[in-house]
Amino acid sequence: MRKIQLLSIVLIPAFLAGCAGLQRDHVRFDGLSDCPKHSATTLAAKQSQLSPSSDTQTLACALTVLRETQDQSVLRTSLGSRLSLYLAERETNQEKREKLAAEGVGFAETALAQGGDGDGAVHYYLATNLGLAIREQITLAIDNLSRLENELKRALALSPDIDDGGPLRILGALYLKAPAWPNGIGDPDKALELLERAVKEYPGHPINHLFYAQALWDEEDEALLPRIKAEFSQGEKLLAEGNWGYSKQPWIKEFEEFRREIGEARLGVPAANGTPHN
Repeated sequence: MRKIQLLSIVLIPAFLAGCAGLQRDHVRFDGLSDCPKHSATTLAAKQSQLSPSSDTQTLACALTVLRETQDQSVLRTSLGSRLSLYLAERETNQEKREKLAAEGVGFAETALAQGGDGDGAVHYYLATNLGLAIREQITLAIDNLSRLENELKRALALSPDIDDGGPLRILGALYLKAPAWPNGIGDPDKALELLERAVKEYPGHPINHLFYAQALWDEEDEALLPRIKAEFSQGEKLLAEGNWGYSKQPWIKEFEEFRREIGEARLGVPAANGTPHN
């Protein structure tokens, strides 16, 4: 069982106010003189073009504009927290990654203060950024599991479609991997229910299948091995064939970690190069 071993995708936060160790100063970007001339309003109008597939310079330029804006109509959205997350997820330096994620928390807090409480994306990116900002602080994370649960429930109620079922996926994985009562909120039954919904309602996202396979594996039932194999294989197929931008390489590692955990021979899924494991 893996109740306290939290994958990097499963994001655990702390309380917003007075969060010890949360980075507050900004990461400095190079090459800003080459940025196109955008305002916060024009960025908001083209925000659908800013994604995990966007190059780092484009995202850095956009985030710099948002750092300086006073446009409340933009500040009450999830745009700043979403861009912070995209940059943080691809950052290999831990200190910079935590600073970027903490900045995303700040953008989400500002959005809530500006009246964005009814936007599920604000709650979703608040949770994901904050979890990424403190994921190395396991004790602090476990102390605040209920905060993440509440934010993800709010996101699920308001915007279940965001990030291809992201609220379902992350909340389900949280219930799967968190310690059970009385030390935490872990609940395998809730995890299975939510993650099964995720693969049924949002079958195109590879991590939905990976997390559901993990939930089935934690049932410790040999009869479930064919289903685990099918979900794992479908997730890998989607990951290989889809355009997942800068998220693809970290997700490949997540699949490989799960493959090793369950035992390559027992699962019997092919290796990434197509050669079956013995």
